[in-house]
Amino acid sequence: MLTRKLYTPWLWIPSLFVAEEIPSAVVIYVALIMFLQFGADETMAAVYSGLLFLPWVFKSYLYTKVQKASTFKWRIHVVELLMFVCLMSIAVYLTEYRVKAAVLFLFMFVLSFFCAWHELLSRIYYSRMLTRREQDIYGNTKMISSQISLVVTYGLLIIVAGFFEVFFRSYQKAWAMESSLVAGGFLLFCIANAFFLQNPHRQPHYRYESLADAVKNELHVLDRIRQKPHVFPVLVSLFFLLFPQALMFNTRVFFLFASADEGGLDCSVQDVGFAQGTIGVIAFSLGLGLGRALLRRLGEQKTLWGLACTLTLSPAFYLLMAMHPQPGRLWLICLVTFFAQLFFGIGLNVCTPFVRYISEYRYRNTLNYLYVPLVATAMMLPMMASGWLATTLGYPHFFLLNTLMAPIAWGVMAICRIQHILLKPSNQHTLPTDNEDTEQ
Repeated sequence: MLTRKLYTPWLWIPSLFVAEEIPSAVVIYVALIMFLQFGADETMAAVYSGLLFLPWVFKSYLYTKVQKASTFKWRIHVVELLMFVCLMSIAVYLTEYRVKAAVLFLFMFVLSFFCAWHELLSRIYYSRMLTRREQDIYGNTKMISSQISLVVTYGLLIIVAGFFEVFFRSYQKAWAMESSLVAGGFLLFCIANAFFLQNPHRQPHYRYESLADAVKNELHVLDRIRQKPHVFPVLVSLFFLLFPQALMFNTRVFFLFASADEGGLDCSVQDVGFAQGTIGVIAFSLGLGLGRALLRRLGEQKTLWGLACTLTLSPAFYLLMAMHPQPGRLWLICLVTFFAQLFFGIGLNVCTPFVRYISEYRYRNTLNYLYVPLVATAMMLPMMASGWLATTLGYPHFFLLNTLMAPIAWGVMAICRIQHILLKPSNQHTLPTDNEDTEQ
């Protein structure tokens, strides 16, 4: 009876998606800083951070198994419990042992796997519990909850970690305390979800499917994708569009941390937490919302090229800062970061027609396209190579290369006639019916 009274989308949507975003932010953003501070150089830190996207690439192979699950609610609770155990294990490791970046990466990789699985469960749960009309009503609640938790995890807690470093005079003790706080906060949302969530209503009855059968089904999906007309130019165009952002994803943090002698901005952990984790995430969230609103209002036909240009020109802001570095001027760093991340958020919406062409409406309830396997695949290899490139070229030349990739991406889109392929009438699909979470 109590569970029924507590069940309302105004409660379970924030609780579920905050629980998704907290550990995801640790894996995608915070882990990079920890790798740097525990002995990894920029090359290896970028490799580790890129490999953390691997579970997001392969999570699609769990899709049909999860989608056909009959006992759904407990799966979310089990995955959340495993995520909490993993977060606490990281805290214990940081407290009790001499930390090595390679071992820390293994903990983060396991956590990344559970995060990818939880994102998949959350997305399908959201589709089953709400009709299409209800999803439109609660869409902003979902987005705001996720982005606030990202700001708090990546921004505020990083700033707190910096103060812990000053207080304890130890990176290890500071991050151990920080990890304990994150694990404790996450546990509160796990407990809340035990009360707020219930099994999906109007749930279709699927036959049991083994993991091997699920993988076979996904391989059939991949075969069907390969048979789509023009799939190769679509994938090539998406790769070149995302290439500049993939190169910059980790190196912008390296640039902030690097000393003035190395051409960097010599920022502290607190500075990075405020500039990237707070100002940057707020700007990125605003950009995602603004880009989505432009797509809805003007349509893909009018916005495709504008979004593509906005996405690929984002690195130009870091080029200006690298050419005229201003160490210690936090307000200027925050201003440049704001506009770079705003452009990134707006431009990332260009992935919408690409993802829909490949997967149709399978990822319609994904807030951030960084979580989509297709996008993660396109970005992973450049992300892994970015640390070595930045070290070899130096930051001014690296960001110049990044910026010059923009006209190359536009040229590839034009040669591939990508607008004609993605937006011709035969590729304009109707929305799926209410509570339908299968791939169209």
